[in-house]
Amino acid sequence: MKTFEYNILSFPMTRKTSLSDMQACLNEKGADGWEVVSISSSEFANIGHTVFLKRETTPAGATA
Repeated sequence: MKTFEYNILSFPMTRKTSLSDMQACLNEKGADGWEVVSISSSEFANIGHTVFLKRETTPAGATA
């Protein structure tokens, strides 16, 4: 049976470069096997985005 681990990232949108920073961070996570599952955006006071990621875990003792 497949199992997964999860990660949650927050990206405040306080400067012009925030979207490019977010993209760079997500590309790094993707290279480590993380996949974006959902993004929640907050319009209130231009707070930013929360990103939910998952990746498949390797069973203990398994070799690739």
